[in-house]
Parts: sequence; structure tokens; C-alpha cells
Amino acid sequence: MIDRLRRLMVVYAASFAASLACAADASELAARPNVLFIMADDLRCDLGCYGGPALSPNIDRLAERGTLLRNAYCQQALCNPSRSSLLTGLRPDTLGLWCNSIHFRELRPRVVTLPEHFKRHGYTTRDVGKIFHNWHTAVHGDPQSWSAPEFLHYANHGDDKPKIDGVLPPNFATAPKCETRDVPDAAYYDGRVADEAVRVLGEIKQGPFFLAVGFWKPHSPFNAPKKYWDLYDRARLPGYDPHRPAGAPDIAFHDGRELRGIPPNQVTFSSAEAAEIRHGYLAGISYMDAQVGKVLAALDQHGLADSTIVVFVADHGYHLGEHDLWAKTSNFERDAHVPLIVASPGAKRRGVASAALVELLDLYPTLVERCGLPAVDGLEGTSMLPLLDDPTATVKPAAFTEHPRPAYYDREMPPVPQVMGYSVRTPQVRYTEWRAWDTGDVVARELYDHASDPLEMRNAIETVSERTALDKAVGLLRRQFPSDRTPAQR
Repeated sequence: MIDRLRRLMVVYAASFAASLACAADASELAARPNVLFIMADDLRCDLGCYGGPALSPNIDRLAERGTLLRNAYCQQALCNPSRSSLLTGLRPDTLGLWCNSIHFRELRPRVVTLPEHFKRHGYTTRDVGKIFHNWHTAVHGDPQSWSAPEFLHYANHGDDKPKIDGVLPPNFATAPKCETRDVPDAAYYDGRVADEAVRVLGEIKQGPFFLAVGFWKPHSPFNAPKKYWDLYDRARLPGYDPHRPAGAPDIAFHDGRELRGIPPNQVTFSSAEAAEIRHGYLAGISYMDAQVGKVLAALDQHGLADSTIVVFVADHGYHLGEHDLWAKTSNFERDAHVPLIVASPGAKRRGVASAALVELLDLYPTLVERCGLPAVDGLEGTSMLPLLDDPTATVKPAAFTEHPRPAYYDREMPPVPQVMGYSVRTPQVRYTEWRAWDTGDVVARELYDHASDPLEMRNAIETVSERTALDKAVGLLRRQFPSDRTPAQR
């Protein structure tokens, strides 16, 4: 009898200890901040808070309560490689992924993504809209990253046609890829994404949650509802310089087929059409900004603003005729430079801007550290957490971007790059090397001095007078991407 009582006491003691541990774990989990992760598609730094021409009051207000990263850079200016890099914390070269037609799971099936890591540690993770890449790949989204099925994540931008009850209003636009109809926000994808994000937020508000909201704009087609076009006077929009940088090698450019079509059946935009496209792009930003505002308002209404880290980011930048380029897939500043805002309730400073160089793959370790989750081995980014407390700090000496040639090599035969362009951005310069895919031999180089040439209008590689900045950039690039080991040789 005494032995039985002792055994029962041991069992009850163990059970009580386990209960206390579970309670402690639950208490610790409940104390962790939520994450609202908002991503835009093809958004360059045209937001008002970046000094750009777009009317973006909701994102501007988010910047006022967080840290605006003035010098954030994507790892490749193409949707799938950029998003895959950000969400795995690995560079495109590490993933072996530089195109839209291969899903990262085909190459790295066991890699743990950013939302998957949160899911593994007790968070409810949800995806509304385009976060992982979509319709080009055989694998759809990434179900193992989420606690419930993804919403409107898998589609084609060209299928974003207005859906309304009744007669469809006329289209007042005339330029290619443009559409101006007087329809409600929910007629297009982004309005429906915002509505669903608001609904899901109410469903998971008890937290902790990682809610990813992926907006499809301002990616083409430029079809925001008419009220957002009406915000702008086309005649007063800023102009642009279509000239290529003096001395830039031909390999730095591409044919802009995303907007102009595939050769030999390409269109050349008239000045009026170019102006309408640029107008439509800004209208798309304002449309997307209004949807961001709906989600942020719901966060406030649920009393979650002080317990939720909000990230706003774009996958890469974009050209609208500058440098004779349309859309993305270059290593120039307009494609590599992206908006990034992090509003953390635990930050010591708010409403500040940091000039520190950061990369999109830095978001993974930053959010993991800020939320107190276990570190993940092998991540190639650097935590930006010091910048949220001290915007004058630095976390890395340079940011790196790359892109192959042909730009869409996976649609060629054989489906491999011929050349890879590697680009490094230091505080002063952008330096780019174009290397043969099979040998690593440098076939072309570019240098743009941002102190004197911020628009990158002159390749100074042959005329540089101050070699210190160049030598530093070359050293940084070649340490990151050794020329004696090309991707083809790995």
C-alpha cells in the first residue's frame, strides 16, 4: 500500500510539473508578439515616405510608427527568386534558383521557411494573397508553411479581370496593359485580398499569429479602379530620362518583354502611352495603399497594434522607361532598391529612417530574434534588430543583387544562363561584374558613383579617379561570389 502511494505521488508530481511547464510554455508563447507581414509586388521606391510621387498615406503613416529602411535591396529583381530568397533566408546562388519556373521545394525540399519556423514554434500562420511565387511553378504556394489553406495565392496577373454584379463600366484607358473602370475595390484581386485579411485577422486575433498578406499591385496590368487614377493629373507627373547610361555594356539591359511583348512582335510605346502606363503604375500604388490601410485599421480595431510587429516590403523594384528599360530583371538601382518598413512595438525609436544597407534576406533572422524564437542554422542574412533601436547603426558593409542573362533563361534552349551578373551596393557605389556561366570569366563591368551620379547615368569603370571605393567594392563582391567557383561548377 505504501509503495502504491509513493508511485501515485511520483505520478502526480510529474503530472503537476508537466502542467506547470505547459502553463509556462503557454504563458511564454502568449507573450510573444504577433507578426503582420505585408508584401507588395513590383513596387519601386515611389512611395510618399521615400520622397516619391505616389500618394500612399496609409503606408506613410506606418513609416511614422516604425523604422523606414532607406537602403534595402532585393537579392534578384524577379518575383520567384526574390521571394524564395527572402522566405528561406538563402541567396539565389545557394538555392540554385534564378528563374520563375522552378519552386524552391524542388531544389531544397527540407528547407524551413520563415512562416514555417513560426508555425513550428506555436504560431498560427496564415497566407492571404501572393507571398510565395505562383502560377509558373508546378508546386503551388507552400502548404507546409501555413496553418490553413492559402487564399488567392495562385493565379495569373493577366487573369485579374474585374468581377462585379451587373453591367461592366467602360474602360477609359487606351495604352497597352492599362484599364480604367469605375468599379469597387473588390472587383480586382487586391480588394478581395484586403477583405479576406481583415476577416482572417478577426479569426486569429487571440494570437500569437504570423499573418502574411500579399498584394498583387502595382504589378501589371495597370488596372486600378478609376478613383485611384483620378488622384493624379497626368500632365503634372514627373518625367523620366529614357537614355541608357553612357558606357554601359549591352548585357546590362534586356528587352522589357513583360510589358513590350516577346520579339519579334514587340511594341514601342509612344510618349502618350508611356505617360499613361506611368500614371497607371501610380494609380496601382494608391489602390494597394488603400488596401493596406484597411488591414492596418482592422489591426487597430482589435487592439493589436501594440503587440504586433508590422513589416511592409516589396519583392523588387521596377523600371518605367528609365534607362530604356521596362519592368524588372536588371541589376540597376531602380530594380534592386526596394521599400522596407518595420514597425516593432518594442523598438526604442519610432518614426525614424535608417540609411544602413540591408538585404531582404535579413528579414528572416530579424523576425526570429525579435520574437524570441530559436535561431535557425545556415541563414545568410543578418539581423536588423540593432537598427530598430538605433537607426544610425550599421549591420553590414554591402548589399548584393544578381541576375542572369538571358533574363528569362528558363524559356530558352538549353534552359541555363549564359552569363550571370553580380552586383554589390556599398554606401558610395554600385559595382557589377558580368561573368560567363561556365567559366566565371568577367565579360563586362560597371561602376556607378552614387555620390555624384545617383541616377546611374554614367558607367565610370574606365574613368574612375578615386580607386579606393572601387577596390573595396570589388573585394566585397569577390568574397561573396568567388569568381573561381561559378554556379555552374557548384
